[in-house]
Amino acid sequence: MASFDYDLFVIGAGSGGVRAARIAAGYGARVAIAEESRIGGTCVIRGCVPKKLMVYASRIAGDLNDAAGFGWAVGDRRFDWSAFQAAMQREVARLEGIYAGNLQRAGAEIIRDRAVVTGPNEVRLVAAERTITAGRILVATGNRPVLPDVPGMEHAVTSNDMFDLPALPEKAVVVGGGYIALEFASILNGLGVPTSVLYRGEQVLRGFDREVRDKLADALRTRGIDVRTGVQVAGIDKTAAGLAVRLADGAALDTDLVLAATGRRPNTTGLGLETAGVTLDESGAVIVNALSQTSVSSIYAVGDVTNHAQLTPVAIREGHAFADTVFGGKESFADLTAIPTAIFTTPEVGTIGLSEEAACAAHTAVDVYKAEFRPMRNILAGRDERSFMKVVVDAVTDRVLGVHIMGPEAGEMIQLVGIAVAMGATKGDFDRTMAVHPTAAEELVTLRTPSTRHR
Repeated sequence: MASFDYDLFVIGAGSGGVRAARIAAGYGARVAIAEESRIGGTCVIRGCVPKKLMVYASRIAGDLNDAAGFGWAVGDRRFDWSAFQAAMQREVARLEGIYAGNLQRAGAEIIRDRAVVTGPNEVRLVAAERTITAGRILVATGNRPVLPDVPGMEHAVTSNDMFDLPALPEKAVVVGGGYIALEFASILNGLGVPTSVLYRGEQVLRGFDREVRDKLADALRTRGIDVRTGVQVAGIDKTAAGLAVRLADGAALDTDLVLAATGRRPNTTGLGLETAGVTLDESGAVIVNALSQTSVSSIYAVGDVTNHAQLTPVAIREGHAFADTVFGGKESFADLTAIPTAIFTTPEVGTIGLSEEAACAAHTAVDVYKAEFRPMRNILAGRDERSFMKVVVDAVTDRVLGVHIMGPEAGEMIQLVGIAVAMGATKGDFDRTMAVHPTAAEELVTLRTPSTRHR
């Protein structure tokens, strides 16, 4: 039997890699994990965690505006970007320490170096100039934002840069129409920055439920965001005053900041995977089977580097399933059929399962239940913004195929709804559930008559 330095060598200490390393070490495996940047990966360091803190900061201005409707007199409303940024980075550093501590307590060795795959059971540490062998290699290097091929796009920033801005811009332009673009547009808008969103498609949030897409775009416009669809960016010019974004129709927007949020690419460049025989797709993503195994039997991959679903919980579940299967002796899979997810715009969106359009394409009979209302808080606050809920049901089996929510706490609601949908809940199960009153979520269990019947 071959002798290796480690049973498992993990490349990338993000959410998926850290979970796999911890669980494998818990099973008694000799584990090392290499990270060339900071422990925690995109989510903890430059993604969902600091972004959610920015979301909270951006919503406080709205809370202060609403306070008067509830009898509160609020005085000074200045926002100190530097003070907030320092607090945000302290929290990121705290979480990074927790991630590292968890790895060490589990018995995994942390190696602060870039690792390159040089064979089916071999990696090279670049800075240390040392070769290490392992029975299994797990690639968990995530992905990175990419700039579109447009003249002058080098003047733009990516989502990675948004957490380290030296100051808030006077004006901002966001190029893109996905959830990252819309979340940062909402953040900037909430912090008082006039913001435009430029998207080449006919509506933002491609792939989501069409009605939710339309209603969110309208809500963002009502909140003051200049959402423009069907527009092409022709170039970005540096000017004496800042930047000028040129559009294909000849129009131009003057701005201080351009955020390009048009896509991400798997981090496989220079990892040596092709040389080792690992098959990649045309985007550079690692191709794996249901057990996260690549075309080389000893090399596995989890998370964004596989381009399955670019979500932190997916990477964590895949990493855990890999460790259970390979080192725990119990075959485990990450179920990606119904993934609850949230878009932390303001208003927020939570969704799971099939959109109305996808359900109609896959099923012969579909019933759609909808509710639209002003949340109780908005009434005294004097806001006209409305919440929207949709439950998509297979009319033949009564099974709930999808749930879509727009409004306050949509992300919290969809996590709990996700349990029911993953268990195969029917509309009858929803109907039998007692409502909690007064809440917005009670609408999900009090919908009785379909708004639309598709046959």
